[in-house]
Amino acid sequence: METWPELHKAVREALKSLSPGAGSTMVAADLGCSSGPNTLLVVSEVMNTIGAHVQETADNYRSRAIIEVQFFLNDLPGNDFNLVFRSLDQHQRRLQGLAAVEEKQAAVPCYIAGLPGSMYTRILPCQSVHLFHSSHCLIWRSKIPEDLSNGTHVNADNIYIGKTTPKVVVDLFREQFEKDFELFLSLRHKELVSGGYMVLTFAGRRREEMPMQGGVARVWEVLSQALEYLVPKGLVEKEKLSSFNMPYYAPSLDEVTQLIKQNDLFDIEDIRLFESNWDAYDDSDGDVVLNCSSSAENIAKIIRAGIEPLIMNHFGEDILEELFMVYAAMLAKNLEKGKAMCPVIVVILNKSEL
Repeated sequence: METWPELHKAVREALKSLSPGAGSTMVAADLGCSSGPNTLLVVSEVMNTIGAHVQETADNYRSRAIIEVQFFLNDLPGNDFNLVFRSLDQHQRRLQGLAAVEEKQAAVPCYIAGLPGSMYTRILPCQSVHLFHSSHCLIWRSKIPEDLSNGTHVNADNIYIGKTTPKVVVDLFREQFEKDFELFLSLRHKELVSGGYMVLTFAGRRREEMPMQGGVARVWEVLSQALEYLVPKGLVEKEKLSSFNMPYYAPSLDEVTQLIKQNDLFDIEDIRLFESNWDAYDDSDGDVVLNCSSSAENIAKIIRAGIEPLIMNHFGEDILEELFMVYAAMLAKNLEKGKAMCPVIVVILNKSEL
């Protein structure tokens, strides 16, 4: 993955914060782990990096440092943790097998636990964590801005920040992001040990773009059109569609940098923006989509995995199959214009000494 180098670097730096002695325990947490096939990839990368580091720094087997890892997988209570737990046994056996056949990697014990709870609340004890990782979760807001949810302002014909979104609504989304991000930084600062690290990855936008433009908004605009298509068919009520807003905001690199510096709790070790294809299975060169239907189906699955609970809660479960079938068809037509690319921000933060 594009962000693995940043994660490897943060893991190695976080290891330096371990207490010296015969035995040390490193605590890591993946925030927003989900329960799909990629859930345990982060665990694998962290453990491989730790194992390689232990092997590299040992003069011989007997002098090798004894390190154990406590790894927390965090997500909202509605996440399917049972599915994650069913995958753990096979995952642990695979890690042990790799450690046995690869001389460069030391066998490091890893104890994995589920941790339900919102990342906008305290989830771990003070100064207990050495490494936090979060991938594509910080774009989700803790709630819809109150002036939108109570109807004071209306984001008509948009489910996100679209071309017709009033400036006042854009400002509401931005203010909610600022509040949430500052809260997130404050909470994680309390939970990290001195010298602890965070690796955060989330969808963003380029500095010159307005929030309603660019690759992030493109997939949501098509979803909005798909919902609109279901209105005359009687599957979606117009009033319900008008009141539906995504708890989502894609910030610019400048916005993120400024908030971190204003917060003054973390040092920025690295921050950059790159572009990622919404279709994770398309690694072809150029902007042309080779198979629009297949690519649209791939993207629709990703979007559905992230937004299905929101759709069900607001519109009901009955529209799901029809909605995403229409969405994939509309998206396939849209992809004839070129690939749907998403700007992605990755930042490495180190806990500052106050």
